[in-house]
Amino acid sequence: MEEKMKKAVLHTDKYFGSTDIDKRVYGSFAEHMGRLVYGGLYQPGHPTADENGFRQDVIDLVKEQGVTTVRYPGGNFVSAYRWEDTVGPRDQRPVCTEPAWKSLESNQFGLNEFMTWCKKTGIEPMMAINLGTRGADAARGVLEYCNFNVGKYAEMRKSHGYADPHNVKMWCLGNEMDGVWQIGHRSADEYGSIAVQTGRLMKRLDPTLELIACGSAGVVVPTFCAWDATVMEHCYDTADYISVHTYFDNRNKNEQDSANFIAASNALDNQIKSVIATMDYVRAKLRKKTYVNLSVDEWNVVYRPHGKVPPQVWTHAPHEIEDVYNLEDALLVASLMMTMLRHADRVKIACQAQLVNVISPIMTSDDSAWRQTIYYPFADMSRYARGRVLPMAVECDKYEAGIYGDANYIDALLTETPEDDTLALFVVNRELHDSTEITLDLRQYEGYKVVSHSVLNSEGLRDTNTEAEPNKVAPHAGNAKIEDGILSAVLENHSYNCIVLKKA
Repeated sequence: MEEKMKKAVLHTDKYFGSTDIDKRVYGSFAEHMGRLVYGGLYQPGHPTADENGFRQDVIDLVKEQGVTTVRYPGGNFVSAYRWEDTVGPRDQRPVCTEPAWKSLESNQFGLNEFMTWCKKTGIEPMMAINLGTRGADAARGVLEYCNFNVGKYAEMRKSHGYADPHNVKMWCLGNEMDGVWQIGHRSADEYGSIAVQTGRLMKRLDPTLELIACGSAGVVVPTFCAWDATVMEHCYDTADYISVHTYFDNRNKNEQDSANFIAASNALDNQIKSVIATMDYVRAKLRKKTYVNLSVDEWNVVYRPHGKVPPQVWTHAPHEIEDVYNLEDALLVASLMMTMLRHADRVKIACQAQLVNVISPIMTSDDSAWRQTIYYPFADMSRYARGRVLPMAVECDKYEAGIYGDANYIDALLTETPEDDTLALFVVNRELHDSTEITLDLRQYEGYKVVSHSVLNSEGLRDTNTEAEPNKVAPHAGNAKIEDGILSAVLENHSYNCIVLKKA
């Protein structure tokens, strides 16, 4: 039987403008939760552990992934966080109950260890402060401890063996404070009041800080956008960003569920547009000249298998939401990243939740570390989409994707990095059965040649990578070519593609 072939035509025009990409959109998130820190980042005695107890195999994978910034220490964890418990001699640090996730926190990996890990990994730290059980004074203390050369807290840091400041520039003013699950949950006015008080004190100490106010925890929260508007009426002159959090459940049971799920990036697009509109409404209402941009500092696919036994409470580093990601998760992750990049004019920071072991692209055991399927789109875009986003229109068939509305079978993004004359085309083929031939007229970009075409695909949408089969779903070479300035490729069904071109 002859294979079916669909066609799609992509269009771009370099004269229609472009949008610069902030490299901090390739961020991640490290919360004291499950085995992320203990058994992930930090495992003294592991064969790859360095003198600090950091797992070098994890560091190598994080570097390869291209993570640029990491948000720490939470997450829900931060709303009961006492930074003072995490510094100083390890044998003097208390073992504490951790109420957000009902576990025990040894504090053996604390604030200074995180900063040391970031320095070794080449990552910019992004700190969150506790506005659940604490407030402005505690924020002042941790800021001075991290960034000052003089004063009580700077001297404390020096006495702990860290002579130089950590110079943290990005600070989250709490976490998901509109969520009823959050320790110290507040109304929008209550949170806005404490956030602006805290932010003003922090910027009095250092006006160069970049502060992120808590936006709504998600579109499922009844006060989504109303919360954001009220908060920013308090914080507009203090906060530089508003946070956006989004997760997509994968509990698909059939093929139509899969087709709908891989189009869920439509919902993120709508969410981003809604938050931008809300920020611009507040800007107009307050008659401000500056814009508040977005920090999408929690995003990912999340699902817990039905019937899974919950972790034992009040234990140290339990196995918790160690989701195993499949091919269709990777397809959606690619589209989620492309969606954020299309909004690069306003989305300046993004953090995939999370970094290792807990809903993460990297998994570990005592014996090895491996890449999950969702690792590959992130690594590609961080490596090749570092310049600017070019305008693109796609002509292709559409399908009805349930609650996500009409969806293109082809989802595509084109970027240019002028510094090294690189074009990169990222494409998800959402067609589950048929291959698709794409063409893109690049005659405006003379002299470019295809240097690589990487395809992420597998026989089944539910195929995964495991410790036993770490490369079951891994990239292979595609067939992209350029002739007379026309780029063409035949894309496999249900595949993610990264096509890189360089000027000859």
